Amino acid sequence: MLASESSGVEAWGLDAHPFIGRIARAKLEWRSDADAFKARAQTVKEKARTIQGDIRAYPPLIRKCYDDRTLAKLGALRMAVDSVSDGTPQSELVWLALVSILRKCSKAGTAQWQYVLPNKQKRSPSDPDVAFDQAVHVFHNDMRLGRSVNGPRAHFLQADARECPDLPDASFDLVLTSPPYPNNYDYADATRLEMTFFGEIEGWGDLQMAVRRHLIRSCTQHVPEKAVDLASVCRDPLLNPIAGELGAVCQRLAEVRESKGGRKTYHLMVACYFLDLARVWRELRRVCKSPCRVCFVVGDSAPYGVYVPVIPWLGALAVAAGFAGFQFEKTRDRNVKWKNRKHRVPLQEGRLWVEG
Repeated sequence: MLASESSGVEAWGLDAHPFIGRIARAKLEWRSDADAFKARAQTVKEKARTIQGDIRAYPPLIRKCYDDRTLAKLGALRMAVDSVSDGTPQSELVWLALVSILRKCSKAGTAQWQYVLPNKQKRSPSDPDVAFDQAVHVFHNDMRLGRSVNGPRAHFLQADARECPDLPDASFDLVLTSPPYPNNYDYADATRLEMTFFGEIEGWGDLQMAVRRHLIRSCTQHVPEKAVDLASVCRDPLLNPIAGELGAVCQRLAEVRESKGGRKTYHLMVACYFLDLARVWRELRRVCKSPCRVCFVVGDSAPYGVYVPVIPWLGALAVAAGFAGFQFEKTRDRNVKWKNRKHRVPLQEGRLWVEG
């Protein structure tokens, strides 16, 4: 959406993750008043200096990720941000500046979009005051560049790509996205540090209702064993183009699972993932013009070493939804670098181009 705005092209975007949705809305305010944002950030800094941050109420995860002095400073910044929160662009961008430094200031092993690893320690986490100043400086510079951008502003919806009635029919001629891969990455857990710090959840157990229930089912946390009937999923008419192959792969995963200590429900995850993506293709066909192009940045998968041909299956589901055809443009090999990988199945990543 930011690239579209910079190019003067109208764009719509959506995400079902509530916390990421707020981040997206804040980032799209980059063309608002840069100096008003800087002034609001200065107000927050001055207020934070007068606040004694209370660390006692923070849950155990947060206490493990920060030393007491750092957490007190971050807590003071949070209270100052809350005290001036009024829904304006500058208010949301100051909130985002604080969000952006939480991992830089943590002593725990953290990086963007990685799970938090409290048992791994960083050598030199950033000081909150310095990190906040740096974030404000970067934001301000970007916003000054935004002054020269003309053309339509992007539209963001916090919505589900599987069914989104707020998107108009036959309106889009290009779709660009990188959907979740069926590789057991938990996008809900990826924001647990931030959501816990801001009090939106108390801990890992709250993620199911707060986040996971909104998302594409691409990890086993979405599909407890008793929550999904595999046969019913595989019989869904949307999966008819791949039903035979999908059933065989899921059966193999169910068999291999019995020999594994974790007994992860990959067989359910894979079936539900492709049903969810089939629903996405159906909705994309509704909202896309004819002709149109769709680009999915995707990779294949091999849970428990059982190969899942993600790329041709997604292509087949797209064609079944009414698109004309597809081709794949490989950009890199995967699962070839690390010696401690769990299986030796060669994988790839690239762009799935669908024509319609």
